[in-house]
Amino acid sequence: MADKTIYILRHGQTDYNLQGIVQGGGVDTSLNATGRSQALAFYNKYQHLPFAKVLTSSLKRTHETIDPFLSKGLQWEQHPEINEMGWGDHEGKAATEQSKKEYDSVTGAWQRGDYHAAMPNGESALELQQRLEVFVAHLQQRTEELLLVCSHGRAMRGLMCVLKAEPLANMNDYSHSNTGLWIAKQQGDRFELTLENDTSHLLVKEGQQWRSKR
Repeated sequence: MADKTIYILRHGQTDYNLQGIVQGGGVDTSLNATGRSQALAFYNKYQHLPFAKVLTSSLKRTHETIDPFLSKGLQWEQHPEINEMGWGDHEGKAATEQSKKEYDSVTGAWQRGDYHAAMPNGESALELQQRLEVFVAHLQQRTEELLLVCSHGRAMRGLMCVLKAEPLANMNDYSHSNTGLWIAKQQGDRFELTLENDTSHLLVKEGQQWRSKR
């Protein structure tokens, strides 16, 4: 198994992110104008790197985020194993007091180690972990030295736990911003995180920074 470096990127902002509406794996939204600018800012900073390939989820908000790299000719694969978590009945709907209570109950159960808990008709943490483990096993076997991966907020929280062989109870330890960048270095079959949720590429001339909502 070759040593490698993996850049892991969350997709750019969508209108649903801006409005605080859950997208999950079942709502296939596009980037808004801010999201497209974020994607371009990331490309402008990292286009010089010799990525061998880019791996995304099967949802178009990740495709649109890495589109500048595709326009340059970078090879692309889709991996549904890194799709966003399925939030069931709450996908595509504005938050309510009831949905907030259900969310807090489910995420609290995960922190207590109950990975079977799920939102109504949604995906459990255990189901998320199982598909992420398939993806990580695939990464471990690849021979490229530098890869770019684009995924989603909760999926990336789970992915960091799987990469570090940590329990999913630690998911909330990992923050995620739109186009936030993580770097994982693989040596043998182990991974080390050397950068976490970096958004320095979003700094603009005025010294301001976009604030990406989850």
